[in-house]
Amino acid sequence: MAVFTEVSESQAQDLLYRLNLGELTALRGIEGGIENTNYFVTTDQGEYVLTLFERLTHEQLPFYLYLMKHLAGKGIPVPDPAADRGGDVLHTVCGKPAAVVNKLMGKSQLAPEAAHCAAVGDMLARMHLAGEDYNRSQTNLRGLPWWNETVPVVLPYLDEAQSALIRSELAYQNHVAQGSTCAALPRGPVHADLFRDNVMFKGEQLTGFFDFYFAGVDTWLFDLAVCLNDWCITLSDGLHEPVRASAMIDAYQAVRPLTPAERELLPAMLRAGALRFWISRLWDFHLPREASMLKPHDPAHFERVLRGRVQSPLTL
Repeated sequence: MAVFTEVSESQAQDLLYRLNLGELTALRGIEGGIENTNYFVTTDQGEYVLTLFERLTHEQLPFYLYLMKHLAGKGIPVPDPAADRGGDVLHTVCGKPAAVVNKLMGKSQLAPEAAHCAAVGDMLARMHLAGEDYNRSQTNLRGLPWWNETVPVVLPYLDEAQSALIRSELAYQNHVAQGSTCAALPRGPVHADLFRDNVMFKGEQLTGFFDFYFAGVDTWLFDLAVCLNDWCITLSDGLHEPVRASAMIDAYQAVRPLTPAERELLPAMLRAGALRFWISRLWDFHLPREASMLKPHDPAHFERVLRGRVQSPLTL
């Protein structure tokens, strides 16, 4: 979340009128994140989040927006995009595709305990099953093809040891992806970016998943691996935290048990999740876009996570 495109109060109010969401009382840019322009919007009817999409196109966005509507209809606590009088949930503001969703209650738990990780594992499995019959499809745009395209772009910014690691890991992931075990992994819509700051809690009660704009159809195991690499890692050194990891995996499996192929490839997918975010953070850090509230994440964190996953594989 950041502000790349400035939205005036009058522009916001025009959209609110079209959506029948009342009179604007406050408009505040949201700091953090790196992809889209985001504002908190308060009206006399409630609190919302306005997002202007800086990279995703009008053609790509229905997948994300209607996925959220589908999941909300299945009882998964996710933002529900507001529709205009014609039923459209994709709008235009400042010439950019835009959406307005309800603001979730609670706050992010940035220092999670085992109970929070269990809640995420439980709801992630429920979300995967709820998305099985979603009738739109779009590949994970930050999946393996993107890694192959982007690694050559970031290589000039790496030292010799980093370059060796990223090259060897990319080759390994290409090899894994070509195997029959990977082909057997269950697939469906995934969040693909379910970090600590994309989940809301009230105490230990999970109140919502949000920021679905990296979602796509991929393996459910990759989605779980992304969560384990954030929720169940010590941020200071990138090392695996076994108590939180067990809580998440056990809660996930209580809803949807992992298949033999998933259990076999969990170590490889944890490496894949770490590689994906190391590459994207290198790209955002060294090739940043201008934004009034942009703070790129340090790529060194996921380099440490990847090294840890290579040196100490997690097995079930």
